[in-house]
Amino acid sequence: MKKTYRIEVDCANCANKMEAAAAKTPGVKSAVVNFMLQKLIVEFEEGQDMVAVMQQVAKNCRKASHDCEIYL
Repeated sequence: MKKTYRIEVDCANCANKMEAAAAKTPGVKSAVVNFMLQKLIVEFEEGQDMVAVMQQVAKNCRKASHDCEIYL
């Protein structure tokens, strides 16, 4: 299942770091950040708890780039 989240990130480099951190999170099949639209599109692996996975995604993204925000 794919879901789109609104994000806030200041630069394209930070958006790339955010995308990489989200994609490496267990339970995430793929993740794409659209810097211009300020959106994060996450495809979850089958049978995953989306809320729990997204909480971990948000945590991992903040570690990669401290100035990013995901609106869950």
